[in-house]
Amino acid sequence: MPAKVLFTFFGASGDLAKRKLYPALFRFYKSGHLAENFAVIGTARRPWSKSHFEEVVIDSIADLVDNPRQASDFASHFYYQSHDVNDTAHYQALKNLQDELADKYQTGHNKIFFLSMAPHFFGVIAKHLKSEKIVDGKGFERLIIEKPFGTDLASAQQLNNELSEAFSEDQIYRIDHYLGKEMVQNIFAVRFANPIFEQMWSRDYIDNVQITFSESIGVEDRAGYYDKSGALKDMVQNHALQLLSVLAMDKPASFQEADIRSEKIKVFESLRLQDEEELKQNFVRAQYTSGHFNGDDYIGYLDEPNIAENSQTETFAAGTFFVDTERFKDVPFFFRTGKRMTEKGTRVNIVFKPTQNIFGQPFQANVLTIYIQPTEGFTLHINGKEVGTDFRITPVNLQFRHSAENIANSPESYEKLIFDALNGDSINFSHWREVKASWRLIDRIVQLWQSQQVPLHTYPAGTMGPQAAFDLLEKHGVSWHWHPDDWYRDRGLLK
Repeated sequence: MPAKVLFTFFGASGDLAKRKLYPALFRFYKSGHLAENFAVIGTARRPWSKSHFEEVVIDSIADLVDNPRQASDFASHFYYQSHDVNDTAHYQALKNLQDELADKYQTGHNKIFFLSMAPHFFGVIAKHLKSEKIVDGKGFERLIIEKPFGTDLASAQQLNNELSEAFSEDQIYRIDHYLGKEMVQNIFAVRFANPIFEQMWSRDYIDNVQITFSESIGVEDRAGYYDKSGALKDMVQNHALQLLSVLAMDKPASFQEADIRSEKIKVFESLRLQDEEELKQNFVRAQYTSGHFNGDDYIGYLDEPNIAENSQTETFAAGTFFVDTERFKDVPFFFRTGKRMTEKGTRVNIVFKPTQNIFGQPFQANVLTIYIQPTEGFTLHINGKEVGTDFRITPVNLQFRHSAENIANSPESYEKLIFDALNGDSINFSHWREVKASWRLIDRIVQLWQSQQVPLHTYPAGTMGPQAAFDLLEKHGVSWHWHPDDWYRDRGLLK
């Protein structure tokens, strides 16, 4: 049945809205999830008219439409109001428009607010939504906010307090687009629909877990934000730890929101708070320098436009987390993430413990690799016998990859997450207790790094990070399973 709802997008003129949000709503429209009983209010500082806003929306969905009439019918549901988030009068006008559209489109007073703006505006927007009775208790009311959720625990707590004055926790949807990716959600199926993995998914059989978020690009046009954030806050506090929680959680009692949420929170609140000496040994920061890779020359981070002179911001972070639950106590969860690395890719390697070797010849560990992007699928690395008269162990890969056609037809992550919010499903969003626990740990690392008690390593553009990130695993007697830089070095394309 098509939804009845009024969307309000704060930051409606922004890039995210045009690239992700409007196309997501149009796909709902084409599939029948939205029909006649919906409307969209776009707000931003720009003095746009409704007709201009409709043109922007139509342009954003140009690659998806079947015919011009379909596009214009969809865009007719969009309304625009120029808005100053600090001006009470603008909220009063927004309230009037909301009431008018609720009656016109018979939305049942259901409302979704999407804040696609700088986080320091979140609190004042929530306050006015409450004070001007835009949030009025009629129908469902849900607030979707973009990361970052604060810049440390104190700011995150303040932000949460401000939001909580207008919305309850079950109305707040903290979006992390990685949780909407197909293969992240597929981890639930791999783990809990396959006894072969479910029974072995513990410290008794798993030696270590490796999480890699590798980006081949530099800071691009995000220099202003990135130089104040760095890799640890930009990628680890949210994406890496959210992925870790899905990998480390115990089996929930059911595949229902409350049970899954409970197990994820348990993981976050069981993250080991390592002491200062352990943090020095187990976490690495680095910054990319100039490099020559695959025939191209790249400048270093300090030479990028809009980067502060002698910046100490890390463009690479690696480390070791421990989850002190009965299932995974003392199993290292390694992560690494960075800019200007060898290849773009997000993947997880589950490395299983070796068995007793009775063959008198070496063989490789069993590894389950989960590919999240840009390719999606998984590979199980096992051992078999090489064809021939001699008994020789040889590695064998059991592979599954989604086809390009399936990936192209799969809902984009924002589409999935907005659909979840529309249906009141917050499984793939971050709960406040998860955010709070993650900042407790990340703050300790940030404080150590800001005090300059650990070195800021460097790595040439095009490599998989500094030597210190490889040494980190060697301390545990293991190595990174994914090393795409070797392929380029073997061919003289990387030094």
